[in-house]
Parts: sequence; structure tokens; C-alpha cells
Amino acid sequence: MADRGDAGRRLDLSIQRHLAGTHRLSRAATQRLIATGHVAVNGRAVRRAAGRLAAGDLVAVDGATSLPAPRRPEPEALDVDVLYEDADLLVVVKPAGVTVHPTSSHRRGTLLNALLGRASAAGAEGAWTPHLVQRLDRDTSGLVLVAKSGAVHAALQRAGDVCVREYLTVVWGTPRPSTGTIEGRLGRDLLDRRRVAVREGGAAALTAYECLDRSRGNRRGLSLVRCRLHTGRTHQIRVHLADRGWPIVGDPVYGRPPRARLADPVLDRHARGFARQALHAWRLSVAWPTPGRVLRFEAPLPDDLARLLDAAGLHPPRR
Repeated sequence: MADRGDAGRRLDLSIQRHLAGTHRLSRAATQRLIATGHVAVNGRAVRRAAGRLAAGDLVAVDGATSLPAPRRPEPEALDVDVLYEDADLLVVVKPAGVTVHPTSSHRRGTLLNALLGRASAAGAEGAWTPHLVQRLDRDTSGLVLVAKSGAVHAALQRAGDVCVREYLTVVWGTPRPSTGTIEGRLGRDLLDRRRVAVREGGAAALTAYECLDRSRGNRRGLSLVRCRLHTGRTHQIRVHLADRGWPIVGDPVYGRPPRARLADPVLDRHARGFARQALHAWRLSVAWPTPGRVLRFEAPLPDDLARLLDAAGLHPPRR
């Protein structure tokens, strides 16, 4: 089923995205499947790879085609930091450095492998199947919402306003104005398919931001920013902030630091040497009929990000 990350995305790219953990399909092979009538959207065969999807669309790839044999993710007995659990939902805190879903280069040790292991340990009576409602980049830390069944996952995807997600990040520079929204459309970079860029013809994307604090004196040059996602595109926050001239500290793809050094040489070395993008999925709220109230969660700042804030004299928001 197409999720919010697929809304407005090309059909071929969405198929590749969802099959990445189980099949090694090139884009050309995916387009051949579509052109030869082996892909259906909402029960109707489609032959246009560039067709756009909407959240909730049902996409079926004909199992009789010559797809490589699927490789199912394996359960693994790995620790999972569970913040909340009920019959329908699970909220976990993902550390930086952990891949969310298996890929061709990360088959094991992912969050999904760990969740499958946890589900298996529940036994037959408490059996459930993890469905990731949203994904985080490997080096982004924080909250991940998990549905325990396909039906719950589909309901969450259909009701796009059920989940509210807020992130904390440290950026180079000072956002002006201090609050606002960024609406740049996002698509694959035409010069580098591994990157996402703001460009015409991309999928609609909306990020609200607020500058919570900025470094001062000889530490001037960094800001603490809160972002709220209204859409869930790949690399959305990273690309939107970089496009405005406020790249995220430590981002190896979009976050090239400014040439001018910070006046404080210790902080400058700390920020330039930060080992991952300084981005943390901080708060999550879910309006869900069971238990019939809005569930709100907050993930504490990881140690590396807390040390960066302390070095820069930036103050995290109070609870």
C-alpha cells in the first residue's frame, strides 16, 4: 500500500522503494514490469511508469513475473528501546547508526529485524507483525511509530493527520525569519540519483520550522531548529533546510559547512567533525481510537547531540 512517502511520487520509484529490502530491481527492470502490464494500481493494470501515486493506493506486482526470489527479513534477538506498546501500536526510539529497513547492503541488524524478533518472542497467542509507519535515515535518531497489523498500518496511512512529528536539529547559520514554512517540491537530483533536490516537477513537500535558540559571542554561527513535517518525503528536512542556506551540522550529503570558521576553534572542530547529521525525531503525537485519546511521546536527546548543544551554548526546549 502506498504511504505518505509515496504520495505524488512516480510509480516506478515507489515500487523500487518498497521492494528494496527483498528484490534487487533496477529502475529499467521496474519500468519493463509496468510497461508489460504486470503492475496494477487499485485493481487496474497500469503501463505508465511516470504515473503518480496517492497515499492509500494499492499497488500489486504480478507474482508470475520473473522477479528475483524475495528475501524475507529474518527475526533477530536484538534490543529494542520501547517507549510505548498496546494491542495496535508500538513506539520505539531508534539510535543513530541503525538502519530501519533491510536493504541490499544492510540485510541484518536493522530495526525491522529486531521488531520481527520481538514479535516472534511473543509466541502464537500474542502474535503480531511489525509495519513501519514512517522511516528514519540511518543516521537520524529518535521516535519510530510501528503498527502491529496491516489493517492498523493502512488506517494510519489513510488518515494522514493522525500523526504529528517534530524534529530537533542543529544547523549552520541563523534561520531568517525565525519561524516559517518551506514548500519546495522534492525530486531526485537530475545529476546524482542518490540525492534529493528541490526542483520543478517534484512531489509537494511542506516543512514548518522554528528557530529555538542560536549560539552567541565567539560561538556564533549555529542554531537549534524545531521542524514539523506536514509531508514525509525522503530527506525532506535535510534538503529543505540546506536549500534555504541552513544545512544540518554533520550532514555528509547536504550539509557542507561554511568556509568561514567559527570564532571558537574548539566548537568549530566539534561541529565540523560531528559524525552524523544532527537530526533527532523528538516528539510524536498519535490520535488513535484505542485507547481513545491522543498519545504523546518524546525521545530524550542522544548523548552526542546533547554534547553539541552544550558546546554551542544552545538550550533545548523544556518539557
